[in-house]
Amino acid sequence: MPKTFILDTNVLIHDPEALFTFEGSTVVIPLTVVEELDGLKRGHDTRSRNARSVSRYLNDLRQHGKLSEGVPLEHGGRLRVEVAAHAALPPLFADHSKDNSILGTALALSQKGESVVFITKDINLRIKAEAIGLTAEDYEKEKVSPDQLYSGWRDLLVPSSQIDQFFKTKRLDPPPLKPVPGSPDGTVVKWMPNEMAILHSQEGDSQSALVRYDAKTQKMLPLLHANAKPWGLKPQNTEQKFALELLLDPKVELVSLVGVPGAGKTLLALAAALEQILTEKTYRRLLVARPVIAVGQDIGFLPGTKEDKLESWMGAIYDNLNFLMDNPDNPGTADEEEGSLFESGKIVVEAVTFMRGRSLPNQFIIIDDAQNLTPHEMKTVISRVGQGSKIVVTGDPYQIDNPYLDSASTGLANLVEKFKGQLVYGHMTFSKIERSTLAALASDLL
Repeated sequence: MPKTFILDTNVLIHDPEALFTFEGSTVVIPLTVVEELDGLKRGHDTRSRNARSVSRYLNDLRQHGKLSEGVPLEHGGRLRVEVAAHAALPPLFADHSKDNSILGTALALSQKGESVVFITKDINLRIKAEAIGLTAEDYEKEKVSPDQLYSGWRDLLVPSSQIDQFFKTKRLDPPPLKPVPGSPDGTVVKWMPNEMAILHSQEGDSQSALVRYDAKTQKMLPLLHANAKPWGLKPQNTEQKFALELLLDPKVELVSLVGVPGAGKTLLALAAALEQILTEKTYRRLLVARPVIAVGQDIGFLPGTKEDKLESWMGAIYDNLNFLMDNPDNPGTADEEEGSLFESGKIVVEAVTFMRGRSLPNQFIIIDDAQNLTPHEMKTVISRVGQGSKIVVTGDPYQIDNPYLDSASTGLANLVEKFKGQLVYGHMTFSKIERSTLAALASDLL
């Protein structure tokens, strides 16, 4: 029996193209959802833009018939805006709630004999739906479990003779890889472009080598920036060395840094940016952006100018810049140097909300706290990158503030999954905390 998928408002705000996702099935949009979209459309934030996108999609579909009667979709299904159906809910459900109005529509269609699946990103609403006998699910498209995320590097045992050969010839055939436990039989595991590895001697001696897979030559090659100290910053562990290898290579145009707080993701990205902008002159300026989540999707509720508002959200960026600018031989000059870089336009901070519609050529772009972006928002951000630019996205899938995202549905995890295998992309997963011993203990114990 064909299924009827009823979409909640938050699903369409999360991904406006969810209208076209459920192939061969009927997609139902309750009239209450249309009303909620109408109430959201007037703002300038991401939610408002997505609401307008859904409205435009629905308006285009009107060309194929009346939405209240159902119109065909390209994938073989149909879309309908449900106006009349509504079933009585248990007395404890408040009649005035829009959520409950949507549940009433879903229940009415189920009672008519349709195979209803209610799709919502609201956990409590899924619980309420199941309490009245409905099948309720999260919007699963583009979900990637962080536990199964591509790590960007490997720790392998190889014969010591291969390590000797590598140091002599500066290249090595890639060691064969074993399928991940639990993967389907016959799964081919291959090296990804710009993937890193630590090669240890399987004979038990202390020999080891840091290597990088080059997809063009299909060889393991030495790190190009093994001894780099951008802006005086010395990497504290192998993961940070691998990250700098990607950050300092202009051929790698997109880098994602994922991992625990305190691993140095943002600090490394800023140090690499300053080195390539101010010393090497590879890029024109540094643009740092973060999603603003704590006040919804915008910064309008804070007092002051846009710059004053952003300063409240960019504290971590300013702290890291101050650390990098601090000169032990000339203390007290960090604020002055940092201020001059902002005044000259060499460093610009922005909210992700305001990046839409822009083209950003010849810039080093850092998107911090990218775990709070939806896949649709991430696509919007990456598509802003212009010719000659490099973009670095950083974040921790387990530190999400967006109420409608989880560690598997964030745009950061989706980006890693979709881009692995591309020549212009590199990724590094961090597991070691370098902020302080106390920070490491807090992460483990609390």
